[in-house]
Amino acid sequence: MARQELARFLRERRAGLRPEAAGLAVAGTLRRTPGLRREEVAELAHMSVDYYTRLEQARGPRPSDRILDALAEVLRLTPAERGHLFRLAGSTAPPAPSAVRRVRPQVARMLERLPQTAAIVTDAAYGVVAWNPLARALLGADLGRGTANLARRRFLEQWRLPASSGTEEFGHVVVARLRRSADRYPHDPRLTALLAELHSGSEEFRQLWQAHPVHAPGHRTKTVDHPTAGRLRLNCDVLLVPEDDQEVVLITADPGSPTERALRALGEPGRRVNSPGRSA
Repeated sequence: MARQELARFLRERRAGLRPEAAGLAVAGTLRRTPGLRREEVAELAHMSVDYYTRLEQARGPRPSDRILDALAEVLRLTPAERGHLFRLAGSTAPPAPSAVRRVRPQVARMLERLPQTAAIVTDAAYGVVAWNPLARALLGADLGRGTANLARRRFLEQWRLPASSGTEEFGHVVVARLRRSADRYPHDPRLTALLAELHSGSEEFRQLWQAHPVHAPGHRTKTVDHPTAGRLRLNCDVLLVPEDDQEVVLITADPGSPTERALRALGEPGRRVNSPGRSA
């Protein structure tokens, strides 16, 4: 156990986390401590202040995996930082309890700067956690409820999807990613429930799952018959947010093409990004 390094890591992460990001109400409160106070971390992590203080002073005993997981959650650590925390404590990090469903502010702001691009962010279970107005106009108004899941749409709600030349390929992509996610997050209840729903509701999903497809995100071009914009030739590119196991999907059209003009017409004047799970 690297006590000094662990203590410094905890102090730095505590000082760098704004109280409101941890769900604490601080309006009108004078605070002389940058970030969270020790007692606030201890309370949120359900441990004694004395125990947490000793960890920060490099005097504490080796923390259990339960304590480390609680600290990782309170301090909003990324998967990479969580693994580092466990290593400093002389432990091996078990699989993360669940996929990250908060979108980073800088990622959400990037979507705001793409007025001619339909952009969404999906978590490891294909839940849509952020989107911009053009994506909602292109992919459906139910994005606005913050409950859209592209895997469920593909296999159980195909009536929501316009006819597309990439439907079959996307099914393989979805199953490949969900298989990876099932290995990474075996204790995520929402992912477990989604997989059970897909297995029980789709013979196609069951067959693909047994086939173990392997697909990596990248560039794809597909043709979509949109109910109001007509036939669109779209470019789909995926950017990874590896720290959160999320993907940013960018949907564009070739410059000067009829599809580009159609996308421009679909765009809304207010270009605020929606992200019900946006992290602070």
